[in-house]
Amino acid sequence: MKRSAAALTLLLAAAPAFGAPKPAKAKPQDVNARVEDLLKRMTLEEKVGQMTQLTLGCFMKEQAGPDGAHLLDEERLEQAVAGKALGSILNVGNNYAYDLKRWHALVTKIQDLALKKTRLGIPVLYGIDSIHGATYVRGATLFPQQLAQAAARDVSMARRIGEVCALETRAAGLPWNFSPVLDVGRQPLWPRLWETYGEDPTLASALGASYVRGLQGDAFNDAPFPSDRVAACMKHYVGYSFPFTGKDRTPALLDERSLREFFLPPFEAAVSVGAPTVMVNSAEISGIPGHANGYLINGVLKTELKFEGFAVSDWEDIIRLHKRDRVAETPKEAVRMAVMAGVDMSMVPSDLSFYDLLLELAKEGAVPESRLDDAVRRILKVKMRLGLFENPYPDPKLASRVASKEATELNLRAAQESLTLLKNEGGLLPLKKNAKVLVAGPTADLLSVLNGGWTITWQGSEEERYPKEKLTLLEAVQAKLGAANVTYVQGSTFTAEVDIPAAVEAAQAADAVILALGEEPYTETPGNIDDLTLDEPQLKLAEELAKTGKPVVLVLIEGRPRIIRRIEGKMQAIVMAYLPGMEGGRALADVLFGDANPSGKLPITYPRWPNALTLYDRKPLEDADGNGYAPQFPFGHGLSYTTFQYSGLALDKASPNENEVLGVSVKVTNTGTRAGKEAVELYLTDLYGSVSRPVKQLKRFTKVLLAPGETKRVEFTLSRQDYSFIGRTNQRVVEPGRFRAAVADQSAEFELQRDLR
Repeated sequence: MKRSAAALTLLLAAAPAFGAPKPAKAKPQDVNARVEDLLKRMTLEEKVGQMTQLTLGCFMKEQAGPDGAHLLDEERLEQAVAGKALGSILNVGNNYAYDLKRWHALVTKIQDLALKKTRLGIPVLYGIDSIHGATYVRGATLFPQQLAQAAARDVSMARRIGEVCALETRAAGLPWNFSPVLDVGRQPLWPRLWETYGEDPTLASALGASYVRGLQGDAFNDAPFPSDRVAACMKHYVGYSFPFTGKDRTPALLDERSLREFFLPPFEAAVSVGAPTVMVNSAEISGIPGHANGYLINGVLKTELKFEGFAVSDWEDIIRLHKRDRVAETPKEAVRMAVMAGVDMSMVPSDLSFYDLLLELAKEGAVPESRLDDAVRRILKVKMRLGLFENPYPDPKLASRVASKEATELNLRAAQESLTLLKNEGGLLPLKKNAKVLVAGPTADLLSVLNGGWTITWQGSEEERYPKEKLTLLEAVQAKLGAANVTYVQGSTFTAEVDIPAAVEAAQAADAVILALGEEPYTETPGNIDDLTLDEPQLKLAEELAKTGKPVVLVLIEGRPRIIRRIEGKMQAIVMAYLPGMEGGRALADVLFGDANPSGKLPITYPRWPNALTLYDRKPLEDADGNGYAPQFPFGHGLSYTTFQYSGLALDKASPNENEVLGVSVKVTNTGTRAGKEAVELYLTDLYGSVSRPVKQLKRFTKVLLAPGETKRVEFTLSRQDYSFIGRTNQRVVEPGRFRAAVADQSAEFELQRDLR
């Protein structure tokens, strides 16, 4: 049961004091030996403490200090860290970003308690949601959100973003990042869609693995993490992103074959590059809550995939097995169920109920001590690899590297390359820099809408906390053209009309209208909606501005594809901005006025109707009997200010065997008048299979820069994994037969042979 702060204090006060000498430290490279030595010295209480994670809010007083922030209750903090050997802390106490000075003081205080006032001196592992940069570090570089990064189609950029995020998070003394989200975004209603890399597992796997490499460097298996990197946490294992209702934390109805085919691959990829922690699915799959699914955690993740790291619960989700999911009759049974299913650490997060109940279970033998040893072994290994036993304190030398010029330039380029030009009738874009423009719409003059949730605060909605030096779309357009050439009328909010007549009148004096529509910031359950259609006041504003006869450029700043069927045909140009981050305003102005050439490609299918949510890798049955794939814009769509032509697709073998690598090459020519980047995508179709196969699947992608008139030959390779699929027995199989490889309008077929050697 959830306890009050007073009750928590009494429980903590009863904890034993420790003062015995600490064990000598072994050599850093002997991680496993050090872990085993320490584990043998630990009491049951200390083991359970390591498996417990509390939010910083547990240790904040009701009263605030001079800066308005709640004060730290140092006595309660000491009682938890020193008295209970608390293993981990997360979050911020006031739910908004701290500056480096405050982070350094806080982390130092916590680690002083852990190292100096506990028997064994085990450091605390501090976890934080650095979702698109160091979210809770004031002044940090905040990049486009993951969905926008996926539109950029640049694996090396994803790694570089991870490097910057890691540096700026570790600069605050925070070594563990609850990121990346590896859920595959195949339900467009889901309010966390923008946290994913889109609807395709290949795209999510490649970008997710590269981002993990950026966060961690080359820290594989037992290797130590570099001092400016952090441990990644894969989220949310697995199937969380496909709720049947579209609402957050509601059930997914998924058969195992589909789970393995579409949702598991990004986690496999991240495990393969050494991701050491994973957060468990907060919802349920086909009636089994994620935190009680031993088959998926112990069986698939830890046994099949040989994941050697540890699994942490999501917020309060172990007790929810009792309170919400009702698969456990008591809170104690909920703890037993989750721990035995493979959850190693409980994000409790606000009381010591998990600690108390797990200790009881261990003393009774209901949870074997060997299970505690397995969990603690995994946790300690991560702490040791992070170097926390040698130095758990913030490194002040990293502070000067936060929000560097190079990081800001990377952020701007990432935003520019994510922007996706969906429509450009008559070459309206780029607009001329001597034009007079009207800027209108509810997303035009807010930084919060460019960033979305997990920005400075959880929901990202407190505009007053955003940095004043960053530019909104309106401000960036004014900087580009001069304020005298730009008129601004909001016209409408997200849910109510404001002054549409004023916007219509202002349009009369403009050469073009930049209409910024979209969504307010949100994440998780607060972002649930009942209708994917864009809000009525925004649609009405677009219709009335279109009636003026002035060309309208629609800029969509949104975390999911809101239905625009009613107005799409009335807009001369459409730019999908997603959530482009703190440099999003500048990036949009650069693209709208031709200082950057858009190169983004949709990482999702943009639907035309609220209930026609067919994905690009649909089955042949979905195209039969008049069904078909007719979205507003298809997966992979994205225009440029230049043009590209493909030719000469070639295979290096006509009949490869199942274990041979197949080379695929194609020529790409820039046939336009300006330089541009093109995302080249290779799709594969297995024409016949024992399980119905998708009409096509993305298998490889790369991005090339071409000067006007330049031609490059792009080469890919396909291998056994690419030919394979999850068969009828839920195992990965390869079946000989005909396949088609395609890049843009070029395609070739080959016959896959059985390897009889």
